[in-house]
Amino acid sequence: MTSTPRRVRITSPQTRIALSRGHRPPRHLLPLPGPDNESEGELAAARALFAAQRRHAARTLGILALLLFGLSGLLGALPALGRVAVAGVPASWLLLMAASYPLLLLIAFRHVRGAERIERSSGKGPE
Repeated sequence: MTSTPRRVRITSPQTRIALSRGHRPPRHLLPLPGPDNESEGELAAARALFAAQRRHAARTLGILALLLFGLSGLLGALPALGRVAVAGVPASWLLLMAASYPLLLLIAFRHVRGAERIERSSGKGPE
């Protein structure tokens, strides 16, 4: 009877270190101000800031969805854009590459600026 060779599990040293740590809570997250060490006014202000930033993020996600789904819908509704070529490149490709990425960058830039503006207006943001 032949015996099968014993299987050996091979992992990198970084994986072994990560697995040995277990599940610890992340240290980089700051706790929400609690009533024990903050006043009720500061707690309410922190919650209002968080809610304002959530609303801003929801608007940004809406604009992002409108861009991505709108562009897909446009290309689906107008299949002729795939047959039209500009400088040898189909117009649909130009819309995807030359229009969408700069707009994504603009959306990201406006989101970061808006989030910073919300923090500055609350008095807790970067100066």
